[in-house]
Amino acid sequence: MMEKYLNEEQIRSRLGAGRSVEQWLGFVEKDDFTILKWLSIDCVKNEGVAVVYQECVDEGGEEFLDIYEFSPIDPDEPFGVISTFSSIADALDFAVLTYNASNAKYVASGMIQEEYLNYINR
Repeated sequence: MMEKYLNEEQIRSRLGAGRSVEQWLGFVEKDDFTILKWLSIDCVKNEGVAVVYQECVDEGGEEFLDIYEFSPIDPDEPFGVISTFSSIADALDFAVLTYNASNAKYVASGMIQEEYLNYINR
């Protein structure tokens, strides 16, 4: 059985290889819609490490899990709030301190949809 979450070595290895990691941060219920929160961390060649915080409208369901296609809450930030750092450690620390992320809950890029499915089936 494959582990769901990446360990610290796997996170650093993936980022060092130019691949992203993602983390589900939860949701907030509004009067007539739900806001989904998640983030990704990406190494940007020659530019450092980017933490991308996303808030989007829950427009999916079991038949439509593509959270990447959901409408952003802030139309002025269609690609999320992006913060750039010079090191992986600084980016991970920022995610914990700013967004209450957990270094034990990162998944490989593309797996955020599985996290969304877990949320739907809660």
